[in-house]
Amino acid sequence: MTRSPQYLGLIAACCLTLGAHAADDDALSRDALFGDDLPAAPASPKSALPAIKGFVQFEAARTTASPEHWSKLRARTELGSSGKLGGGFKWKLGARFDYDFVYGINDFYPADVRDNQRYNIELRENYLDYSNGDWDFRFGKQHVVWGEMVGLFFADVVSARDLREFILPEFDQMRIPQWAARAEYFADDFHAELLWIPVASYDNIGKPGAEFYPNQPVPAGYNVRYLNEKSPDRDANNMNYGLRLSTLKNGWDISGFHYQSTDINPTFYRQFEAPNTLVYQAQHDRINQTGATVSKDFGTVVFKAEGVYTRGRNFTTLSTTDSNGVVRQNTLDWAAGLDFTLPAETRLNVQVFQRQFFNHDANIISDRHENGYSLLLNNKFFSNWEAQAIFISSLNRSDWLLRPRLSWNLERNWRWILGADIFRGPQTGLFGRYDAMDRVYSEIRYSF
Repeated sequence: MTRSPQYLGLIAACCLTLGAHAADDDALSRDALFGDDLPAAPASPKSALPAIKGFVQFEAARTTASPEHWSKLRARTELGSSGKLGGGFKWKLGARFDYDFVYGINDFYPADVRDNQRYNIELRENYLDYSNGDWDFRFGKQHVVWGEMVGLFFADVVSARDLREFILPEFDQMRIPQWAARAEYFADDFHAELLWIPVASYDNIGKPGAEFYPNQPVPAGYNVRYLNEKSPDRDANNMNYGLRLSTLKNGWDISGFHYQSTDINPTFYRQFEAPNTLVYQAQHDRINQTGATVSKDFGTVVFKAEGVYTRGRNFTTLSTTDSNGVVRQNTLDWAAGLDFTLPAETRLNVQVFQRQFFNHDANIISDRHENGYSLLLNNKFFSNWEAQAIFISSLNRSDWLLRPRLSWNLERNWRWILGADIFRGPQTGLFGRYDAMDRVYSEIRYSF
């Protein structure tokens, strides 16, 4: 794998830094739990129309492995507006428009990939809110975030994700809202949430041949072919249901939930095709998830932890004698982290995490206990500059991701970012499978 001098210089210039999210004792307030609503536009003497808010940004990425190539030249516009209707009703509308010029300037990618990623028009959050006493209701396309750790997803089990760039984008940009009906009850320090998703959205993994398509293991001497993803039927059998209860006691923000769903994350089922070809197809299992989150603010240190027990999910097996290439495994995923506020506008986050397989099958890729850690450090300097990086690594093997980044808020509404994404590890590793996808990138955004 070759790297340009510019790429090496960028890595040397970026320091290992990273940002973390601080929790506070107001975590169960209505505003904190009800979402990231845009404020209703104040009445204008000239116009009663609500304000339109959003951003326009341009993103460029160049993959540095041989052969070097442009992997993203995308223009993105996101627009949103919100307002009140009276009588306890509020509304929000939002949409996103993408166009990636990289698929028009080269023929590096297959036609299916170009068609899938050249342009995108999607609804973001579009919902109607109603409040009555201690009850709040939300109907429509919405984000439902039940957990948030650094760098990886654990208790955040509801929202689907756009994984065509793996886990590299900011989480609020990756999340795909769900068409849902949600009821929330507030009483002092107690909060209850009921969720129904009649027509679910699922992770967008793109098409075979894309930069970050989740290619499956292929034994030596075999060819591979991918069928189109099998989408779940839109019927009562694939509706999703959830219940989440939260409380705030002595500064401890504690929640527990149960979620029954068709898995947002696909499992690749396998067949053999004569004479020596493997045929994979992404499908979605019906699963049950029970989890909990906890956080506590200790002043300059914030503690966070999440855990989720998942029943019914299938995993890829390396056994060539298995009829469909998957085995069912119940798992426990957990993560715990400390977020430190340090002098000189510096923050440090340290996390450990684990996936435990029950009745572990020796032929799956993962060990019985998959352990890992992450480090995140962030420093603000010169009033409008920020250096940041995150390092995520397995403890079972040499499999890691390093993401240094430099940000400059050059004007009030302008932000410029320069960074790199560096992968290392075996081809079957979470990060190592993208070892040839190292890239440098830049982004400029104007918010309004």
